[in-house]
Amino acid sequence: MPKPFMRRGLSRALVVAFALAFGGGALALTPDEVNRAGAPAQPKRKATKPSAKPSASIVKAQTLLARQGISPGEIDGMDGENYRKAIVQFRQRANLGEGDIIDNATWQALGGDTARDIVTAYALTIADVRYAFTKRIPHDYGRQARLRRLGYRTAAEMYAERFKMSQGLLRALNPRARYRESGETIAVLSASRAAPPSEVQTIEANKRTGMVSAYGPAGEMIASYPATIGSGDTPSPEGEYQVARIVKNPTYHYDPEKNFQQGNNTRKLVLPRGPNNPVGTVWIALSKPTFGIHGTPEPSRVSKTSSHGCVRLTNWDAEELAGMVKPGVTVRFVD
Repeated sequence: MPKPFMRRGLSRALVVAFALAFGGGALALTPDEVNRAGAPAQPKRKATKPSAKPSASIVKAQTLLARQGISPGEIDGMDGENYRKAIVQFRQRANLGEGDIIDNATWQALGGDTARDIVTAYALTIADVRYAFTKRIPHDYGRQARLRRLGYRTAAEMYAERFKMSQGLLRALNPRARYRESGETIAVLSASRAAPPSEVQTIEANKRTGMVSAYGPAGEMIASYPATIGSGDTPSPEGEYQVARIVKNPTYHYDPEKNFQQGNNTRKLVLPRGPNNPVGTVWIALSKPTFGIHGTPEPSRVSKTSSHGCVRLTNWDAEELAGMVKPGVTVRFVD
C-alpha cells in the first residue's frame, strides 16, 4: 500500500535527501513541495504563458477535489478547463457560491491546510515489473483486432493511470525512475475517495457543461466527472434511459453500419480487452442499444474532443462510477 512520503517535523536533511532522490531537472517536483503547498494563487488579470512545470498547489487542490468525488479528470498540476469545472462543482455542492476560484473558504472546505499526505510512496511489486506491455498499438481497428490484448504501452502510462495522474506529473515527481525492479519506490498521488455516503439513484450527463454527475435519493451530488458527450456528427441521445448492465474489462464490438466508419474497415470487428481498448476498462451499457458510459485510452483528451455518441470518462472515473451504480439506475441527458 502507498505510504505518506513526508510528515510535519522531518529534519531538513531528510527533506533534502528526498529532493535529491526525486528531484533533478528544471521541471522536477518534490513530494514535500506538494504536501506542504498552500492554496493556489489567484490568477493574474493578464494572460501569461503557462508554465511547463506542474504547480504544487494545483496538484494538491486537484487531489483534494478527487478525494471528495469531484474529479478534475487527469491530475496534472495545470490550471485547465477540467480543473476549473471541478472547482465549480465542489463550490456548488458545498454551498460556497458560484465561481471557479479556490478562495479561502473553498480551500478550508477541502482541508487544504491540514492535508500532508498528497504524495505517497509506492513500492513496485513483482507483478508490476512482469506486466506484459503492448509496445505498439496501431490506429487502425482492423489491425487492433488482430492483437491479443490492448494493454498499457509503457510503465509510465500504467502508473500514471493507476494513480489518476498525467504522465507529465509522474515524470516531474520521478525524473530518475526506471520502473524495472520490484521494490523500487516511486512517488505517486493518494487521490482515492472514501466510500460514498449513499447509493446513486440518478446519473445526469450535461451536454452543455461536459460533466457527468451522480445523485443520491435526496438529490444530493455524490460524484462529478468531466466527460466527452457525443459530437455534432453523432450526438448523444436525448431524454432518460436506464443502466442495462456493467461490463468490466470489455471487448469492443465495432460495426460500421451501427456505429461509425473508422478508416477503411467495412466489416464487423471485435477488438481485444485492455486499458487501450476504445472503450477503456469499463462499459456501462444503457437501455438504448449501442450507447453507454465508458472509459478511454486517452485520458488527457476527456472533455476536449468529441466521441461517437457515447459518454467518455477517464478509465478511473468510469471504474469509480461503475462501482456505485446498478442496473436500473436512471441516466438523464440534458442540454
